[in-house]
Amino acid sequence: MDSDIDSEKLKLPPKIKPLDVSVINRIAAGEIIVTPANALKEMLENSIDAGSNSIDIVVKDGGLKLLQVTDNGHGINRDDLGILCERFTTSKISSFEDLNAIATYGFRGEALASISHIAHLTVTTRSKDSDCAWRATYLDGKLVPARGGASADPRPVAGRNGTQILVEDLFFNVPSRLRAFRSPADEYNRIADVVGRYAIHSEGIAFTCKKHGEAHHSLITTAQASTIDRIRTVYGVAIANELVKVSVAEDKRLGLVGASGYITNANYNAKKSYQPVLFINHRAVTCDPLKRALAQLYSAFLPKGSHSFTYLSLLIAPDKLDVNVHPTKREVRFLNEDEIIQRVCDSVQHVLGEVDTSRAFKTQSVLMAKSIDSPSPLNNAQKRAYEYNMVRTDAKERKITTMFKQPPSKSSSGSAAAAVLHRLPHSPSDGPDPKVDEVPINADVEMTAQDQYETVERARVHIRLHSVKQLREDVRNDLHKGLTDIFANHTFVGIVDENKRLAAIQCDVKLYLVDYAAVSYEMFYQIGLSDFGNFGVIQLAPALSLRSLLKVAVTDGEQISAEQESEICRITDQLMTMRMMLLEYFSLDITADGDIKSIPLLLKGYTPSVAKLPMFLYRLGHNVDWAHEKECFDTVLREIAIFYVPESLPILPPASLGDGVSSQRASEAPENLQPLEQRKSELIDRIEKCIFPTIRRRLLATKKLLGSVIEVADLPGLYKIFERC
Repeated sequence: MDSDIDSEKLKLPPKIKPLDVSVINRIAAGEIIVTPANALKEMLENSIDAGSNSIDIVVKDGGLKLLQVTDNGHGINRDDLGILCERFTTSKISSFEDLNAIATYGFRGEALASISHIAHLTVTTRSKDSDCAWRATYLDGKLVPARGGASADPRPVAGRNGTQILVEDLFFNVPSRLRAFRSPADEYNRIADVVGRYAIHSEGIAFTCKKHGEAHHSLITTAQASTIDRIRTVYGVAIANELVKVSVAEDKRLGLVGASGYITNANYNAKKSYQPVLFINHRAVTCDPLKRALAQLYSAFLPKGSHSFTYLSLLIAPDKLDVNVHPTKREVRFLNEDEIIQRVCDSVQHVLGEVDTSRAFKTQSVLMAKSIDSPSPLNNAQKRAYEYNMVRTDAKERKITTMFKQPPSKSSSGSAAAAVLHRLPHSPSDGPDPKVDEVPINADVEMTAQDQYETVERARVHIRLHSVKQLREDVRNDLHKGLTDIFANHTFVGIVDENKRLAAIQCDVKLYLVDYAAVSYEMFYQIGLSDFGNFGVIQLAPALSLRSLLKVAVTDGEQISAEQESEICRITDQLMTMRMMLLEYFSLDITADGDIKSIPLLLKGYTPSVAKLPMFLYRLGHNVDWAHEKECFDTVLREIAIFYVPESLPILPPASLGDGVSSQRASEAPENLQPLEQRKSELIDRIEKCIFPTIRRRLLATKKLLGSVIEVADLPGLYKIFERC
């Protein structure tokens, strides 16, 4: 009987109960204060907010035993000391709307509260109108006596104007966190890095930092020091001597107030890497997309394995910036991120291009021991550049395709070539199958499109759908780092076969053959995920009938069968039912009358073949899983990616290919071949100048692309073969 009762109890769900307040506060403290450097950063920002022009830091045992910050700011009123370390007590904001115009470092009132829950905290402060300083001791957010039997109220002491915050025994009540730290020296280096970053950025403020008990300071900057002098003090003479100034002009459309900073030129190429010193609205943050973009930009100027130094300060309109996305405020989010990063990179590239007219190299004379006084060709020896170490460094160099005989193109780079509307054979494939993308020679209906871009003011939509976040996470989990590095650092060589959609790229000293259909398919899918709900729009003028396009997809222009008519009606009804969702998330505009007004724009400068539009709409109605949210978004994005994959062009008859002697042979081609020649010329140009640069910038190569990239040669290996011959 008792066993039956016990088994019934096991089936009951556990009772939900609120956590104790002390547990809640300690969990929150662990999220905000991860290391002593986090605690120091919070206290530094409070000191800067207080209007200080002098800040002194003392550290013992990497900040775990003692962390003291002293400033000469406006101090704290004695009446405010009672709630100073309670959570969410602040003088910076009073309503949620104030976050849209926040201009200070701290604003949530959690820093000192969090520290008091995991350390012994003492605050000594004096405001300008106070006759003396006041000292208060805190634990778990509350005032506590400094010693047994004494009062917990703040007590008067001697002190100068400003505030001194003393943190002792950090993480004393979190032993698991305390055991995780490696050594006091490592923690002190982290603290010195934080102080150095703020010392560089905070002009007009003097900083000192030293270890407790030592006479000399590890860092000293004066209030009058310039930014370059501060960088010289923190990072050394070698960096300071190679700095150049960079600035970005205001752009109200993007919400960019301006940007400025200092970067090293191409003469500095140290093996040691430094994290970019980045401030957004005077807040020290990290921005991985900007970091990757700068690293990629510098790869064209520096030898492989070399690194640069970057200090940038970006000012962004407060209403376009969200600083409340990370517990430690280490990350921020802002609108128009890609465009602003591009503006910054363009300015950096312009500055590097201007100063890169000459390089400075260190040389050493080689003196032979047997004949020092006699002239010798070895005295001032220079290192020989062996051919097998010479690689392509300029993407503008001659490509493989220029060696082929091509007819002169009549299309300009600014316009899309003529597209051919025709029936495409149906294929149930989920990938960029050539059968879906090929353009037959005997096409009979022609449509042309002209690229005319117009920018509209529209706020970026923040997508918080769990399904979209999960799809993005799936891409990150499938990342192949080695392949991603190859694409991020490649140089485009040329199109090898536009029918099989093969291209050659080079990375380092290796040559690769790439299936650019599979690679661009994955890239467009990822662009669709990252820009979900924020696509551009390709307007169709005039609008095209959905039913007519579907008819082109399923028939040969002959009499339509009853089965085909039923299929067209089913797909039309399905797309009409989902047309509001397709417009909101994918910019596919289907009117109530069943006309296609617009299709999504994924990549500016590249227009997909209009000839693929009928099959794209057919596959939307045939292949998309409309019943489940995640699967629906995934399949729609994959169909859009297939639509955007460059089409496979047929091998044209020899009469249409120009022989390099007479230009008349190209004009002798049949009329239905001339649009294909024009499209071929335009497509090759767009693949080189638009698609592969975007692959370089944005593609996260996944493991499924391993079969789409083949290493065909590496220079050292080829030279070894030639040497044997």
